[in-house]
Amino acid sequence: MTTPPYAPIADHGLIGDLQTSALVSTDGTVDWFCCPRFDSPSVFASLLDRKRGGFCRIRPAGFTGTGKQLYFPDTAVLITRFMTEDGTGEVVDFMPPLPDEGPSERHRLVRLVRCVRGRITFELDVAPRFDYGRRAHRTHLTDDGVIFACGQFGLVLHAVREPGDARLVSGQITDTGDLRATISLEEGQTRGIVLESGVDGPPRAVAATEAQELFERTVRFWHDWLARGTYRGRWREAVDRSAITLKLLTYAPTGAIVAAPTAGLPEQLGGERNWDYRYTWIRDASFAVGALLRLGHTEEAAAFGGWLNERFVEGEPLRVMYAVDGSADLTEHVLDHWEGHRGSSPVRVGNDAAGQLQLDIYGELLDSVHAAHLHGVRIGHRGWHAVVELLDWLAENWNQPEEGIWETRAGRADFTYGRVMSWVAFDRAIRVAESEGKPAPVARWRSQRDRIYGQVWDQGWDHRTGAFVQRYGSQVLDASLLRMAQVGFVAPRDPVWLDALAAMESLVSDSLVRRYDTDAAPDGLRGSEGSFSLCTFNYVTALALSGRAREARLVFEKMLTYGNHVGLYAEEIAVTGEQLGNFPQAFTHLALIDAAVTLDDQLTRDG
Repeated sequence: MTTPPYAPIADHGLIGDLQTSALVSTDGTVDWFCCPRFDSPSVFASLLDRKRGGFCRIRPAGFTGTGKQLYFPDTAVLITRFMTEDGTGEVVDFMPPLPDEGPSERHRLVRLVRCVRGRITFELDVAPRFDYGRRAHRTHLTDDGVIFACGQFGLVLHAVREPGDARLVSGQITDTGDLRATISLEEGQTRGIVLESGVDGPPRAVAATEAQELFERTVRFWHDWLARGTYRGRWREAVDRSAITLKLLTYAPTGAIVAAPTAGLPEQLGGERNWDYRYTWIRDASFAVGALLRLGHTEEAAAFGGWLNERFVEGEPLRVMYAVDGSADLTEHVLDHWEGHRGSSPVRVGNDAAGQLQLDIYGELLDSVHAAHLHGVRIGHRGWHAVVELLDWLAENWNQPEEGIWETRAGRADFTYGRVMSWVAFDRAIRVAESEGKPAPVARWRSQRDRIYGQVWDQGWDHRTGAFVQRYGSQVLDASLLRMAQVGFVAPRDPVWLDALAAMESLVSDSLVRRYDTDAAPDGLRGSEGSFSLCTFNYVTALALSGRAREARLVFEKMLTYGNHVGLYAEEIAVTGEQLGNFPQAFTHLALIDAAVTLDDQLTRDG
């Protein structure tokens, strides 16, 4: 069994069941799959270590290239097509959604194999490596499938087959306990496998008709969910794909939304900026809820609000991030036995940024509460009590150094963006309280809001650069401040803001936007990074709001060319155009939605 090479980060599609997910590369390899949750240990992870990570690969026999991938229209069902001299085949990958179930150990990864023209023989390799490759497994082959036994981490493979077609499938177990098999098909035949967790076995034969029913049920779920959206603008395909991606990153049992389904993918190849994003950041999830609300998806806002209520502890601040079940122990450690994606080590799981102070999260949270209110999702009594208590804490603590939105590890500072979003927190809480008649210390909130406003103009504005700066007392520019007009802190066509926007264009290179200059503002980490895709889409929004909609449209269209073959985006883009960082990233997709909706509105007004 040959180990797969490292597929580029962008050469993947995402599938999932709303509790966990998997990445499938264009060569037919599942090289990332954690189970039973997004933040659980991996089963397949050759994306981070091609020799020790584990994988599940289906491809034509002797085929060494890559296939062509697409999503079944308006769904999260992924199709990888292979064209050979003997015939054309497809691998159809999906996970039946679990939208209404509680946390489950049982998850199914369905891989249907079809011959659509001629005849074709597929090779199947299944090499699980449980618990990040730290636990061995035992393998038992039966007539109907395989048991990969590893205690609570076990996996059962069910063969998709019909009675009497045993000749189509032949397999053997390798010395390392992996499965090697072949599946020979003629035109019109469909077979495959179902990988199932949370069951002890035995494997069973899954009829092709049953597998087809699972496919149709999955397609129907995604069609029904997407149909509830209201976006009908110019970039519907890109927006719908981003909406589906955000939904795929939602942990349905709690309503939590993860920042990305992956861990350890590098922001710079060979560098150390390799973080675990499989958790729920208050910031990212609040942004995602706001983006989905703009598309008419309100259920996600209500679910996330319920999850947030459970995080509230009287007299304590919010944590920056949580596990999807709401637990808070995310201690960071390194998987020393893995080499990292294309040699990019260390590979970290857990995230020590969970213990940082990031004041902007209160603004993002209250902005999403206000947005939900405007869309008819009202905050309940317990939720409002939590808001009042959190703002009591913020009133006493907003005026202190922090680590900031970019989670720097070079010490705390007075970040302008954190102050701006603290202003947003008080401003949005005042609006909700006054519109709903909620009991609240509005006079105190208004006083704090106005103090922050004055301080940002006094200390966050630098007359020498003619711009708002990253931190008080510096001249460093920061793309997070592109959101100032979007959140209403400045008027989008105020000449002062237009000057600031022009100054920030020093961070722009052919439409792509960097977060900040790492040389001018050391962040405590070695190496550099690419442009940050969230910031590029935020730049589009800022341009559109400032009266430069035609220019914004060109930037937006250019940015769409950096999406991968199925419209997915990682965190960053290298100088070469390669996607870097965890993939796909909620930040990027929610910012794409915001930019598209805002730009649509501006272009329509301009005629």
